[in-house]
Amino acid sequence: MVVSFCGKRLLLTRTNLFANPRRHGYIVLVPEIGEDLPEKNPLSSANGLPEFNNATIEKCVAAIGQQAIAAEKSVKMLEERLASDGPGVTDVMKDIILPLEATGAPLETTWGIAKTLYLGSSSRLPTKSYMTIHERARGARRAKFNSVPIYDALKASAEATKDAKTASTLSGEEQRLLRKYVFEAKLSGIEVDGSSKAELNEILEKLSQERTKFQNKRDVAVKKFQQLITDPALMKEFPPTMLQSLATDPTQAVKGPWKITLQPPVVSSFLEHCPDRTHRWNLWQADTRKCSIHTDKSLENSSHLESIRALRKRQAKLLGYESYVHMSMETKMAGSVEVVNNALDELLRYAKPAAEQELGVLERFAGENGFRGPLDIYDVPYWKRRHLSNVYEFDQEALKDYFPLPTVLGGLFRMAEQLFGIRIAEREGVDVWHDDVHFYDIFDAREGTSQSEPIAGFYTDFYSRENEKLSIAGNAGWMVGIVNRSVAASAQPLAALICNFAAPLYGKPSLLTVDDLQTLFNRFGRGLQHLLTECGYSDVAGLSNIEWDAVEVAGHVFTHLLHHGDTIRSIASHYSNGNPLPEPCVEAIQRRRSHLAGYRLCRELYHSRLDLQLHLTSDYWLDVVRHLYPQYHTFPLDRKDAHPCSMLPIFSGEWGAAYYSHLWSEMIAADVYSAFAEAKEPAQRQEVGRRFRETFLALGGGCHPGEVFRRFRGRDPCPTALLKTLGIYKPQHGPGAAGAGHAKQSKDEQHQQ
Repeated sequence: MVVSFCGKRLLLTRTNLFANPRRHGYIVLVPEIGEDLPEKNPLSSANGLPEFNNATIEKCVAAIGQQAIAAEKSVKMLEERLASDGPGVTDVMKDIILPLEATGAPLETTWGIAKTLYLGSSSRLPTKSYMTIHERARGARRAKFNSVPIYDALKASAEATKDAKTASTLSGEEQRLLRKYVFEAKLSGIEVDGSSKAELNEILEKLSQERTKFQNKRDVAVKKFQQLITDPALMKEFPPTMLQSLATDPTQAVKGPWKITLQPPVVSSFLEHCPDRTHRWNLWQADTRKCSIHTDKSLENSSHLESIRALRKRQAKLLGYESYVHMSMETKMAGSVEVVNNALDELLRYAKPAAEQELGVLERFAGENGFRGPLDIYDVPYWKRRHLSNVYEFDQEALKDYFPLPTVLGGLFRMAEQLFGIRIAEREGVDVWHDDVHFYDIFDAREGTSQSEPIAGFYTDFYSRENEKLSIAGNAGWMVGIVNRSVAASAQPLAALICNFAAPLYGKPSLLTVDDLQTLFNRFGRGLQHLLTECGYSDVAGLSNIEWDAVEVAGHVFTHLLHHGDTIRSIASHYSNGNPLPEPCVEAIQRRRSHLAGYRLCRELYHSRLDLQLHLTSDYWLDVVRHLYPQYHTFPLDRKDAHPCSMLPIFSGEWGAAYYSHLWSEMIAADVYSAFAEAKEPAQRQEVGRRFRETFLALGGGCHPGEVFRRFRGRDPCPTALLKTLGIYKPQHGPGAAGAGHAKQSKDEQHQQ
């Protein structure tokens, strides 16, 4: 127990409690949730924005504790009212949803503030402290979905909306909100009772344990492998920033030695830049065999992988689903396994021939440049980079000089203002967590709207800071939704864009690589979907409640917009003299997207199908791999390759039976972008931008994404746009040429209409 003793905070134990019989002053017991705080959010200032400078660990924990209790108390009060009123509750929005919204919104805001601090200033809010807040907030949020009285009332109302007359009393957004509550409760096991309920709880507990073990072993395996490179000849083709990050002494980046690990960015960079094939093979085999019986047996994940699959299958069966994949499809735009498989098959029909042709070209290029023998899978990244540089004149390091962050940001903001009818203005004097952080207001600039007051706001924190920002391998940036739009809570959307770009140095501004540009545009697109939402309820506003395979669409649309020639030119000028980007460089950036596109698409298709098959069948995971691998790869499967044993997103993350969602979002986004590409005149592009804002950016999770797409495009989505964007579409004739065609409506979506 923590106490305050004569102005000092002490840990109270039996030893120090009786150590001194003479005590002066007072002993004050501190409650678990912290000191009493004002009723307003203690982390917010008078202008409604967070007071990040005053947001301490203690304040965050205290605030989340109080708000969690308030949210849970609200659920209890509703249960009592429902029990006493019986069927008397007729207005579920007014009597149930709005009270839950009122108490839930402050909790979500504090959670968003804590996450922003965690990602942007991890030294002030370390992982352990944040996870305490995270788990407490998650527990409180689950309370409203675990309440039987609330579930019964909302389910009855949701059933009533199937009647056209009853449905007309609720908006489409409100109907979606009702279904969200009912479905969340169903997935939590609220309809399961008796011995089945106990079994489900046991399964979920074991599943959590197995997923944790899977991740811990993988993390240990990654840290355990280290290779020291002392020969500068092996590192001569690495970019300076990568040399510095790998050097054991950053001040000796050119001389070395350099430490090579199995961190994903290190592996990918080493395979791209190391000229020695033996060293590439050594790292590749270490990476693909980690967590298998072929290395350290104490770190094998095969048994945990099989346990996770079996537990998920039992979980789905108890909840009434044929498989974990069928359960997963309940939260997806695609709606069914058949629709997903049809789309994946259609993409593969074009990707596999393209990949074979691309690898043939790459092998000839390698042979012309001194390589002997056929290429293997660990050779592709190196020769891919060489081919892109030599043939297409793409040099990521040289291009950086034309993309200073201030110029890029200005061009990005202007594009958004022109397309979507908004105005973005920086506001000075806002409380921030670091001097590098800036704050921007968004104003509605459409005709007939009040342009005097902002409709949303966002922070930007772009520069990496050693030992200050959280760094997660493979993730260079985040969009954090701090506040969701809520009419009931009078809350405007607030977000933070946090990246790890190179900081200004020696008088140079921050210079962005093409990869950095893609990260920035992608996160900004996701940010606008959060900020420009017009939904009135926080549980469906912005990105909330959007089906998993559609949640990344807006970000990918902005990545496509980046590759438009006019966009590239508008964000580029040399940092020292302002010269425009040479036209061959513009073309090189565009060509990079289609370079080895068939090969890359085949690998994504393989991982998507592997994930689905592992959760559809009970076959041993290695048998599934051996069956699928040849269908998507031209290279043979190495007999010791155990890559599923370290696939974190699928087996310890949240992407089990959902990995295809990344590719599905890309497919939908390419089709959306094609509308922008078809608009040749500025006025036409602005019209497309208006439709995009009124659909994808405005409707959020309050409308099924299939319906959102049809309102924007006037038809169902089709895989052809992605194939054309990647440059691998060739009209085919004969049986099966129609392929997947347009994606079909899910049953849930048909019901909503």
